[in-house]
Amino acid sequence: MKYDYDLLVIGGGAAGLTSAGIGANFGAKTLMLEANKLGGDCTWTGCIPSKTLLYASRLAKEVEEAKTFGLETAKSMKFATVMEHVRSKRQEVYHEADRPEIYRDMGVDIEFGTARFIDAHTVAVRRGEETKKFSSRYIIIASGSRAAFPSIPGLDDVPFLTNETIFELTKQPNQLAIIGAGPVGIELAQAFQRLGTQVQVFEMRPRILPGRDEELAGMLLDRLRHEGITFNLSASVKRISEICSGGIQIATECKGNIKRCRFDALLVATGRTPNCRKLEPEHAGIDYTKGGITVDEHCRTNIRHIYAAGDVTGRYCYSHMSEHMAKVAVTNALLKMPMKIDTQHVPGSIFTDPEFAYLGATERQLQEGGSSYEVYRYPYNKIDRALTDGATDGLIKVFAKSTSGKILGAAIYGRHAGELISELALAMRNSVSLRKVADTIHPYPTYSLGIRGTADQWYMTKQFEWVRRIAKKLFGYRGIIPDLIE
Repeated sequence: MKYDYDLLVIGGGAAGLTSAGIGANFGAKTLMLEANKLGGDCTWTGCIPSKTLLYASRLAKEVEEAKTFGLETAKSMKFATVMEHVRSKRQEVYHEADRPEIYRDMGVDIEFGTARFIDAHTVAVRRGEETKKFSSRYIIIASGSRAAFPSIPGLDDVPFLTNETIFELTKQPNQLAIIGAGPVGIELAQAFQRLGTQVQVFEMRPRILPGRDEELAGMLLDRLRHEGITFNLSASVKRISEICSGGIQIATECKGNIKRCRFDALLVATGRTPNCRKLEPEHAGIDYTKGGITVDEHCRTNIRHIYAAGDVTGRYCYSHMSEHMAKVAVTNALLKMPMKIDTQHVPGSIFTDPEFAYLGATERQLQEGGSSYEVYRYPYNKIDRALTDGATDGLIKVFAKSTSGKILGAAIYGRHAGELISELALAMRNSVSLRKVADTIHPYPTYSLGIRGTADQWYMTKQFEWVRRIAKKLFGYRGIIPDLIE
């Protein structure tokens, strides 16, 4: 009773909203602090606006492709109208899921302002000239992250865009440079290219999406290049400067050659950095590094009653993992239940067209760890629904034990990959083998039959080869046993 609150949550993004909602549901007197608007990066500068923009660009692409089916007239999209629609969708999501009234109706108190620690149980919130102090029995840090900028000569002297500003554009750039070939960079590269901007991507590493399946990343790279995007890989950006006549010049070096290009706009998409330093966590004795707040597998910091969840920990930069970590943190703090972060079954998806989804261990990680596994592959051109939709550019890869069919990881490149990976995530999380996946009835014709088709390969060719041979000999069958994997 000596504290103002049972639970104090710093941040109103995915992790903060989840923490506050669960805390109130458990009967804890809860306070949520937010510097700007509830909803965080996902609603305002990340998932919602980027996926809305991608959808609009996909529609533009499909209108063009509809000429194959006899469409004779098609007008180009107005960029300003598209961006206005993107911003309206942000507002719609905010109104339906994030606005303060929703959480206040749950019993959550909300204060807006900049937060900083006073001590291990007290946080000050400043808004304008007013500062308030609040104490709490338990604290969850969910302050998120912001765009990180590389150290490039001249970058600070030119106007440039990030994911936090690009959705405010009203005029379409003719030429757009993007530094960074991670998820944000390639998603926005495809969206702007399809809407009529000529896009070039600069990446210092020799490939896009480092750390993800190399084969599938290569397939996506080929697709994006085919759509007209120029990729400068293994390219070191040496200097950025503003041109007197207008625009930005980027000088890069690749294999000893210097290249200079002019652009109307520049997007920097080189990762995220956690929002923790301005919280002054040292006043509470909290351990942190430039990579984020340090937490254990229970989302607990080195201070027993203080937890952290989401991007601020530097562990994952996914909204779904922010929500998962928030659930872990609140459950451990308020219920004293030893819940742990699930690090083995983390799915993710990059929402290009086609999509690129992944789950669990990569093939490189399995190789480096000395794991025994087999790769089961199923191309999209064997999925009837993909054939009807003209979406045969894709491949499903599942890494599993050859004896038991236990799933160790997966990667999917193709339409609806982000949805398909969820079936494998559910199977992997609950130890459902490829045999059981193959035995499960899937509706026809759907993309999910690609998952069953992948599982069928293990079922028929690995585990039951001996059954086929015994049956042939026992019953005197005269046919030739086919090779079921092409």
